Amino acid sequence: MTDQDRVYIFDTTLRDGEQCPGASMTFEEKLEVAELLDVLGVDIMEAGFPIASQGDFDSVSEIARRVKNASVAGLCRAQAKDIDRCAEAVKHARIPRIHTFISTSPVHMRYKLQMEPEKVLELIASSVSRARNHVASVEWSAEDGTRTEHDFLCRAVETAINAGATTINIPDTVGYTTPDEYRALFQMVRERVPNSDKAIFSVHCHNDLGLAVANSIAGVQGGARQIECTVNGIGERAGNAALEEIVMAMKTRADVLHYTNRIDTTLLNRASKLVSAVTSFPVQYNKSIVGRNAFAHESGIHQDGMLKNAHTYEIMTPESVGVSKTSLVMGKHSGRHAFKEKLKELGYDLGDNGLEVAFTRFKDLADRKKIVYDEDIAALVDDEIANAHERIQVVALSVMAGTKAPQSAALTLQVDGEQKTWQATGNGPVDAIFNAIRALVPHEAKLELFQVHAVTEGTDAQAEVSVRLSEGDLVCAGKGADPDTLVASARAYVSALNKVFARRARGTETAAAV
Repeated sequence: MTDQDRVYIFDTTLRDGEQCPGASMTFEEKLEVAELLDVLGVDIMEAGFPIASQGDFDSVSEIARRVKNASVAGLCRAQAKDIDRCAEAVKHARIPRIHTFISTSPVHMRYKLQMEPEKVLELIASSVSRARNHVASVEWSAEDGTRTEHDFLCRAVETAINAGATTINIPDTVGYTTPDEYRALFQMVRERVPNSDKAIFSVHCHNDLGLAVANSIAGVQGGARQIECTVNGIGERAGNAALEEIVMAMKTRADVLHYTNRIDTTLLNRASKLVSAVTSFPVQYNKSIVGRNAFAHESGIHQDGMLKNAHTYEIMTPESVGVSKTSLVMGKHSGRHAFKEKLKELGYDLGDNGLEVAFTRFKDLADRKKIVYDEDIAALVDDEIANAHERIQVVALSVMAGTKAPQSAALTLQVDGEQKTWQATGNGPVDAIFNAIRALVPHEAKLELFQVHAVTEGTDAQAEVSVRLSEGDLVCAGKGADPDTLVASARAYVSALNKVFARRARGTETAAAV
């Protein structure tokens, strides 16, 4: 392997991933994800869109201060105020990067920008030059690059590099291209642009046709050496290329993909669980690498082969992505030290206060459940991480249910530090709980999704509930976990409601900023 085989991993979970409808993160959650991404080994993390709101600016700025290893990037349009705001947000990073973009395809230039091509070239030169005056690392993106005319794309790339761009990103913004096309596109641009050797080329693929990972690898085969991706593949519409799939494809098929990166693959499962918890987006069971069934075998033929030799049906080991083989270890007699070690084994590193809260909930769970699995502990801790800093929290719940209607729920919430209690009735216990929440915290959000699944097997399994609320254009999802399905339901609704309020406040900030 040589430096030419080195591929840089550009993670945009905190920016493009958060743009996924309903996947917004709080300030504290972003910091938690950023710190784990840094330990995971991403080379560049795109922390947000600083001009969008004061909240986005603050989170990018704080992440830039905290991240120890990775370069921290902010996204900005090709406008002076955007670029200056981005520079201010990332200035404290060890390696600050400004990522500026403008559309280059005929359809975007005509309908979105309403600009002639020559005007776009002028903006590329001025925006990249302005960014380069702030920082040494400047990335320029040709939005909708895969639908851009080749001659104009080459002119745009040459202009950006001449103006000081050190990284050139040609994104498949709408998930339109195919692997052969994308590989050929990079080969063409690198051959035709005379100064192409002065920049690193980057891929950024969306998954509208399910080809994001395949296209990303094809782009690298065409000469790109930076891959833009997200944990769990979250992002706009059908999402982005999944970081864990790209990294493990390179590791597992190193015989044909002769590229290196510095990702610690044993942390992939932990990163997946954290991002799923803070965004309240569940990972599908059959998801590659980090799905619940990724290393599960039910077929008798498969089980027989696995017992004889694991390589018969597994092309990678569970340990290589941070999945533990053992499940049944913890119980009600386990102490703090054993619990802390188990958390480390699962990839969690909690502070003293967080550890104490998690341990208390674990002991309560162990008293109520015969068997505590790794999945139970992960669900418990993820629920605590996701909801620890929320302004509304579930304190107590008592429900009357049965064959005689109406059912009722007595609920106590802590709202901005003050405890409030309300008793409500409903068409079933869940409806009664949600009615009580609406009475305690009046809002206009509508319930779009209510989904329950068991974390593990057995009648005493923890329930994990997903709730999705909508209020106008806002769509926010929340998750809650508890052995009591009704408590989990209350936690999930409150989690989603907290995000509605946070997004509403952020929208107000955005309007004020813009």
